[in-house]
Amino acid sequence: MNASADLLKELRIDRSAPPPSSGPGRGLWIALGAIGLIAVLGVAGWAVFGRSAAPEVKTATAVAIGGGGSASVLDATGYVVARRMATVSAKITGKVREVMIEEGQRVEAGQIMATLDPIDADAERSLADAQLGAAQSDAVRVQAQLKEAELNANRLNTLVKQQLVSRSQYDQAVAQRDSLRAQLLTAQRNAKVAGGRLRIADLGVDNTIVRAPFAGVVTAKAAQPGEIVSPLSAGGGFTRTGIGTIVDMDSLEVEVDVGEAFIGRVQPKMPVEATLNAYQDWKIPAEVIAIIPAADRGKATVKVRIALKTKDPRIVPDMGVRVSFLEAAKPVAADQPKPGVLVPTAAIVQRGGGDVAFVVEADKVRQRALKLGRSLGDDREVIQGVSGGETVVLSPPETLEDGARVRVAAAASDGSASDDSAPSNE
Repeated sequence: MNASADLLKELRIDRSAPPPSSGPGRGLWIALGAIGLIAVLGVAGWAVFGRSAAPEVKTATAVAIGGGGSASVLDATGYVVARRMATVSAKITGKVREVMIEEGQRVEAGQIMATLDPIDADAERSLADAQLGAAQSDAVRVQAQLKEAELNANRLNTLVKQQLVSRSQYDQAVAQRDSLRAQLLTAQRNAKVAGGRLRIADLGVDNTIVRAPFAGVVTAKAAQPGEIVSPLSAGGGFTRTGIGTIVDMDSLEVEVDVGEAFIGRVQPKMPVEATLNAYQDWKIPAEVIAIIPAADRGKATVKVRIALKTKDPRIVPDMGVRVSFLEAAKPVAADQPKPGVLVPTAAIVQRGGGDVAFVVEADKVRQRALKLGRSLGDDREVIQGVSGGETVVLSPPETLEDGARVRVAAAASDGSASDDSAPSNE
């Protein structure tokens, strides 16, 4: 028992004993750790307290004014249409042998789109060719007989003068010669008619080949090999009336319906800005071609044709489009400042005796000196100093300086400069 108690006493920790002495490197590591901890705490404190100290500001976006002074006077909606579009069909009724087009394929003028079964047309041509050969042979036969008759008549004429044959024999030879001359003329005309029939038969063979009338893009394939096609509808669902549809993409334009109350604002050659519903950010320059001189009684509208000045494969027929009719650009005098951008008046302040605005760049602001123009409602025209699309600070505090850090508040929906002067056709 005493031995066990002694062993347990040896396992106890003597807390009154002094800690073991450390080496000379231990103090150095402790000092470096303290310095690092202080640096980390300093950075974290700056990130927390420094950023929270940055003022929160409201902003707006500068809106560019049209460079030529053009403004929308009317908005309307319509569709892209093609002036040259054709559903191509054969000139004759026949069975389709081969179709050589697919949707989206581009074809050139005269390119073969399809062929029909040419058996009947080839038979007609062979018959016409044989008839021409027969007519030509008959003309050669009659011509040979006429030559003989002319020699006989000349010979008898000499004998009559010598009174060696009777006058009646000579008259009979002359009549035979004249008859053969008439027969030759008839045979030659028959040969000519047969030649015309052969050319018609050639056209019949050519009609079995369907060609593109103009260059364009195939938008529909309407027939398949083995089907019967006809230029006229035969009724039912077994006879096609076309091979395919071709659209000349170079002839695309826009047609819009403008209300009668607003048609006076539209003029021929008027500049237009078109926006496709599929590409809202793409502004396409255009101009008015013509105002159709007829009104739709039911809709009280007048149709207007608009030419697109840009050719692009993204523009396809029947696309929805919104157009803005622009007033003609007015010439700017040499001494007249060019229009710039519109910014809210609240973004313009006085600094150092001049007009300035603070433009947000990342999390800092830059002070810009401004050259101002006219006042437009709650906005001010800035000719120089701010570009369209830049973000400006609204009501900047007096303590805000160039290069200061800011926190941008949630953008207000009505904080941007806008121009709602354009009337709507709705």
